[in-house]
This record gives sequence, structure tokens and C-alpha cells, in this order.
Amino acid sequence: MNSDHLVKKLLFSLRLLMGLLIAAMGLLFVFVYFYLFGKPDFKSEEPVTEKKGYVQPDSNFVGLWTAPADWRMAQLDPEELKAVNYGKELISHTAEYLGPNGSVKHISNGMNCQNCHLQAGTQPWGNNYFAVQATYPKFRERSGTKENQVKRVNDCLERSLNGKALDSASREMKGIVAYIKWLGTGVPQKTAPKGSGIFKIKGLKRACDPIAGKIVYEQKCQSCHQINGEGVAAADGKSYTYPPLWGKNSYNVGAGLYRISNFAGYVKYNMPFGVTYQNPQLTDEEAWDVAAYVNSMPRPTKDLSKDWPNIAGKPFDHPFGPYADPFSEKQHKYGPYKPIKEWKEKHKDIKIKNPSLAQL
Repeated sequence: MNSDHLVKKLLFSLRLLMGLLIAAMGLLFVFVYFYLFGKPDFKSEEPVTEKKGYVQPDSNFVGLWTAPADWRMAQLDPEELKAVNYGKELISHTAEYLGPNGSVKHISNGMNCQNCHLQAGTQPWGNNYFAVQATYPKFRERSGTKENQVKRVNDCLERSLNGKALDSASREMKGIVAYIKWLGTGVPQKTAPKGSGIFKIKGLKRACDPIAGKIVYEQKCQSCHQINGEGVAAADGKSYTYPPLWGKNSYNVGAGLYRISNFAGYVKYNMPFGVTYQNPQLTDEEAWDVAAYVNSMPRPTKDLSKDWPNIAGKPFDHPFGPYADPFSEKQHKYGPYKPIKEWKEKHKDIKIKNPSLAQL
């Protein structure tokens, strides 16, 4: 009995010893594995969505002004309502009334005001009319006079549409002015609400590059505006589905979009077609460069000799001399603009008479 009991104890001790030995070998294996291969990853193979931190919205694009709601038109008297609707029609389909084949007059190049003032002048940062009624009449350096809304409209006709002025007493001018007034409903006097006009994008440290802009144009613009910038005529032959960006039927050298800064801000948040400030496609550099390319191409000329009575009032990117500053026409057109801006700021009180006006 004692012998059997001793044997059982011995077997139990052997089993315990073997268990401890196996456990020790297992721990040794785990240690060696960690040492050689590091800690194993037992996470799920399913993709993990990275949690992004809160991104502060750009305040430039928050709370933009919009056009008055259509229901407000019920507050207009019948004659005013008729004028507003006719004005909107003229802005949207200018060429049908005032183009080369227009039903009223033949005084413009076949483009519509809406080609530059998107959605009939209502698109935020789309060269809209929101601030016109509140800020006009106002003094403008370009003419050296106090201008009213009629003068502003005729400037567009003569420059952007490369045409002729409308009579201030005409039904067409009264309609356009009524519509612009309507779009300014609720805008405080002497203020330009956020989102009006064209967004001023940050300038480049270098000069704008028309050669790089040509590549951007071919990739982003050519499918609509065509290889030679001639645009695509509408089926009725009176206007354009996609307007010409240069050539005989485009805006002339006196137009606002002939300034590269204006064109760059315009295309940045409105082009290619369908783009808005909420979903831009072009980088700032692409916008500057394609603006330089388009505005390096041939287009109609205009006599600008009566512009800028005080040449010191010319904007930094006005492409024609003479200038009050020492910078060249090329730098004024393509940049870099920072040295010009700094010079103008240091000499902001200077006034120099335009020598071309002295000869008139």
C-alpha cells in the first residue's frame, strides 16, 4: 500500500513538473517571438474610418448675400414689375434684343450680359449686381467723374459687349436699371454685401504665366470655349451657348475682365462651367495663369485716351501706360503685383494728370 502510494505521488510530481516545463517553454517561445517580430496586431481587418478634426469654415464664404425672393415681386406695382421682368430678360438674353441680329437694336457683339454676370447677375461671387444700387452714384477714377447706374450699364455695353450705349430714356435702359435696383433690395446704402461682385483671390509672388495658363485652358476650358477661344454659337444664331473669350466677338481691352485680377477671381469660383464658390476646381495659381493666357490673346481694341484723368488712380494691374509709378506695362499686366501695390500705398496721395487728355 505504501509502495503504491509512493508511486502515485511520484507520477503526480512528474506530471506537474512536465506541465511546468511545457508552460516555461511556451513563455520562452512567446518572448522570442515578441523579440524577433514585435507585438502582433489582432485588430480587425475591416477598414477604419479616420476621424477628422473640426475644420473652421472660411468666413469669406459664410453668410453670403442672395437675390431677393420671387414672392417679393408681388409688392411691386404693375409698371415696375413689368420693367423688372423686362430688365431681367435683357440681362439673360441680351443678344436676342440688342445683338447683331437683335429684335430691338443692333448695338452689341452677340454676347449676353449673363455670360459675365452669371445667373442674370445673381450668383454669389459671380460678378453679380447686388451692390450696384447701394453704391451708385459714386466717383470712379476711370472716368474721373461721379457716375450713376446708367453710365455703369453703358460702360458694360461699350466695353464687355464691345458695342454702343443705350439712350438713358429708352425702355431697355429703364428695364435694366429697374432690375438692378430690384436685385439691390434690402442692401444698406453705401455698402457692398458679402458675396457681391468678384472675389479677390490672393496674389502670386511671381508673375502670372500665360504659357502655364495655356495648359490649364486646354485641360479645363477648351471643351466649351473652343481651341481658338471663339466659343460656341447658340442654335438660333443670335447668341452664344459658350461665349468667345478672345477674337472679334469677345470683350474689348477696356472691359473689366481684361484686368487679370478680375478674370482670375472670376474663373476661380465660377469655372469650369457649373463650378461655384462651394466647389472650386482651379487652384489660385491655375486661375492667375489661365487669366494671363486668355488676356494675352487678341481681341477688339478701344480708345481709352479719356480714361484715368489721374493716372495715379489706375489699378495695379491696368495693362496700359502711362503710369505714375516706375513699373513697366508688362509688370502691370502680368505681375508680380506686390511691389506695385506697395509703391501705390506709399504714394496714395499723389495725383498726376493723364498727358493724353492734355492733348485733346
